[in-house]
Amino acid sequence: MAFADARDDEIARERLRASFARGDLATWPFDDAYADRAASPAATLAHARSVVCLAVAYATPPGRAQPLRGRVSNYAWSRDYHRVVRALVGGVARAIDDLAGGTVTAIACDTAPLAERALAERSGLGWIGKHTNVIVPGAGSFVFLGEIVTTLELPADGPTKKTCGSCSRCVSACPTGALRGDYTIDARRCIADLTQRTDAIPRDLRALVGDWVWGCDLCQDVCPPTLRAGATGGEAFAPLDAETAAPDLGGLLRLRSGTFKRRFKPTAMGWRGAAVLRRNAAVALGNALDRSAVPGLAEAVALDPHPLVRGHAAWALGRIGSPSAYAALADALRSEAEPSVREEIVAALVPESRMRPLRETFDRRAALDAREELG
Repeated sequence: MAFADARDDEIARERLRASFARGDLATWPFDDAYADRAASPAATLAHARSVVCLAVAYATPPGRAQPLRGRVSNYAWSRDYHRVVRALVGGVARAIDDLAGGTVTAIACDTAPLAERALAERSGLGWIGKHTNVIVPGAGSFVFLGEIVTTLELPADGPTKKTCGSCSRCVSACPTGALRGDYTIDARRCIADLTQRTDAIPRDLRALVGDWVWGCDLCQDVCPPTLRAGATGGEAFAPLDAETAAPDLGGLLRLRSGTFKRRFKPTAMGWRGAAVLRRNAAVALGNALDRSAVPGLAEAVALDPHPLVRGHAAWALGRIGSPSAYAALADALRSEAEPSVREEIVAALVPESRMRPLRETFDRRAALDAREELG
């Protein structure tokens, strides 16, 4: 726990605006108005004078990688952290209100426009690492942040002098190049972001997603302060069960609404819907390069009700590239009516390396035809 004053943070505002201007967070509906609200605690509570910043450690030991099972980020395999941390932060806020004799607080936990990491850094709770997560001394970066904005004036703490120094292990560990090394991130390339978006994962990034089906911990897994901290999370952040922590990819590909609600709704994976998880399972199966996955992917490309899943299943079949995979793609092309899925099937049947000379031939032929038309 640490304290910051509740003044408007011009540095945080400009950093957010710069990030939005670069398009780093283009998959989310953020704009300059959001930056203005996030940089002003008074937007959360009128007449705010102080902010109590809290960090809750959640790291629990990961299981071993298993064939044809997906990986889930540490934060998402337990009960939804919004509810757990909000309850903890709310308890502290109620104690402050009781001592003050009235309501003098408002709380936030990844639920309001508030520059949480900037406040954590300014209060000395921790520092922002090159992986753009807050690193808390003794706890590392596997921490949830919560804030209590209050009208009380509390003595502010100062920023910590700790930094990442010359360390750039997180930057090297990121397979998609999302981390620039200057404490900024292009979230459009971040696996954690890619597995949560509701549209298609860019084709050139799918192979880099690996077996992640929700989130990604690679940059934090190599962070020295985080490694030194170890598994600091309590029982509340342990996996609900083995299947939630490492889902069977074949089963996840067949996930339907009822099972989704029972298994994933209680977690932080529950807000995007079953189709997103099925899409992610298709990508992970394609990256597994295991021909035993072909029947399930063939069923998905032919029968899944969501075009997003059918398209990514087509990509996975093309990545596996076995005769049965290509046969399934050819069958699907004959019956598929959705243009976006047809395009994915064609791309899977005719990889880019083979498409390029075909396009060049077509372009040359079109140029010759145009010359003939012009005389």
